[in-house]
Amino acid sequence: MPRDSHGSMTPGRISPQRPVPASIARPEYVGKAGPAPHVGGDVYDAETVELIRASGRIAAQAIDAAEAAVRPGVTTDELDALVHDFVVSHDAYPSTLGYRGFPKSSCTSVNEVICHGIPDDTVLVEGDLVNIDVTAFANGVHGDLNRTVLVGEASQQAVDLVDRTREALRRGIKAVAPGREVNVIGRAIESYAARFGYGVVRDYTGHGVGRSFHSGLVIPHYDAPRYDDVMVPGMVFTIEPMLTLGGTAADVWADDWTVTTRDKSLTAQFEHTLVVTERGADVLTLS
Repeated sequence: MPRDSHGSMTPGRISPQRPVPASIARPEYVGKAGPAPHVGGDVYDAETVELIRASGRIAAQAIDAAEAAVRPGVTTDELDALVHDFVVSHDAYPSTLGYRGFPKSSCTSVNEVICHGIPDDTVLVEGDLVNIDVTAFANGVHGDLNRTVLVGEASQQAVDLVDRTREALRRGIKAVAPGREVNVIGRAIESYAARFGYGVVRDYTGHGVGRSFHSGLVIPHYDAPRYDDVMVPGMVFTIEPMLTLGGTAADVWADDWTVTTRDKSLTAQFEHTLVVTERGADVLTLS
């Protein structure tokens, strides 16, 4: 089982890449070193927003399927298989598969893994946290979300971290309003997390999403006045706070994807894709 003598996560064995039927349209970056530059901005018309919602629903239901299977003894690769099969069975493409060479259809980040964990033969054990991150691509647009799930009975500290990270996302969404700068989102999240002494990861942020997986728009989860894009109706982006029980310094494994807390403290994350409305935000990644 891929854990060291201190219980920290270590790389496991990665199974062969799962096939996607040829009839399913691929994002333009599949088979390339990276995506083409984003064009067209982050504001979408109502018709395109509904397409993003449709992709987001597929991704959310794929996470539902994986979450239902989370229990001690299950591997993260088995969760990825459930995600993959669900997404392709709904004529969508799992956006992470082939994105800058990523080999799987979801990200599964366990315990101290902040984000971008690669599904492998890691066996989940009682008390773990696992974040499942899924993006679906259909009709030319992506819908992106993630959710942290407890494995069996977890410590109260872990339960609280998960509950409060979910609440941090809710507060970030509540801060969304046309005319405000995007940095108000991070201010709301960081002020809430500070009440519990949690670290707020700064190196990874929310982002514009829609026709591109990542548009270049940055949505900070901490107080960052330099990110001053003004929210307008029709703007689509993710909010995805990552909170830790310790520090925010991070390390990246040799796979160039898996990001862990340097102090090995537990971390949790929740994410939704949303559109700015005249009155606030409409979440597009609900099942």
